[in-house]
Formats: sequence, C-alpha cells, structure tokens
Amino acid sequence: MKRSDKLLLIFSKAEKAGGGIQTTAELAVMMREPRNGSFIKFLSDCAQKGLIRSVVRGIYESVLTPPEPQTAIYKIVKKMRANAISYISLESQLSHVGEISQIPMDRLTVVTKGRSGTYKTPYGVIEFTHTKQPIKRFEHNLYFDPDIKMYRANTEQALADLKHTRRNLHLLDA
Repeated sequence: MKRSDKLLLIFSKAEKAGGGIQTTAELAVMMREPRNGSFIKFLSDCAQKGLIRSVVRGIYESVLTPPEPQTAIYKIVKKMRANAISYISLESQLSHVGEISQIPMDRLTVVTKGRSGTYKTPYGVIEFTHTKQPIKRFEHNLYFDPDIKMYRANTEQALADLKHTRRNLHLLDA
C-alpha cells in the first residue's frame, strides 16, 4: 500500500470513530512513523496534491472524509489547546444564549489557560483569549455541551469574561 493511501485510510477510520481532524503527532503515531522533517514534508506534499488539507499549522483533515462542518471548528480548538483548559465564552457564548443579538460570523471566541492567539481556519477564525484567573474561580460556571463536546461558560461567566478582558460591551442587549 502506498504511503499516501495509508494516510487516507487512517483519516477514513478516524472519521468513522468521530475524528476527522488530526495533528501531525497523531498521524505519525497512527502511521507508525517518526514525527520528523521527512514526515512533515510528506504531509505537506499530500496537502499540495489535494489529498489532505491543512486547517491550521500542524493540524490536518482529509478532503475525502472531512469532519462535519458544524462541529469541525470545535474539534480544531480541542486539538490546538489539548493541554490547556479552554471553553467557549465572550461574544460567541453570549450570542449562543441570546444575550447579544449579533451573531459573530465566522469567528469563535474561546477563553483558555493556554496562549492567546487568533487563527484563521477554513471553518472560521478561532480567537483564543488567555485568562490568568484561577480555575477555581470559574470552574463552577462552566457546563459541558454534548453537541460540540466542549465546555461553555454560563451567561454570568461569559459576561464576567467580557468585562475582565475589557472587550466592547456595546453589543449587549439592554
């Protein structure tokens, strides 16, 4: 079996198991290859040939078995901040619960204990905002959303995050 065919088979199996978004490290393990320059070049070549797509640096999806578009951005968030507590908050969450009337188009706002940063993906922009708040201060204000398999802030926490980060409050419905 060709190396690229093996890669596509791995993506196909991962999608059936609820995956579809894979990191370079995960792909190396699944292909039983070392994650080195040669492997990264192989993935880059596969992306250039259109077999896979780089959704953000170091994270890929298959073009033949892509993830569900409605949940793909959340899978990307989880892969990007796998080692940090992250939750949907700020404008995205406030729009989700109806506290602001505008719907943030093509942007997902996430509070994280990891690094801040903004990343453009094929599914929209992901904006990570770092919080220095201790976990104990907000953990009771989060709930798990089974549809996206991520935590979300409750309204009180999303408003507190908005104020704490000194973001614009003019979108809030009176």
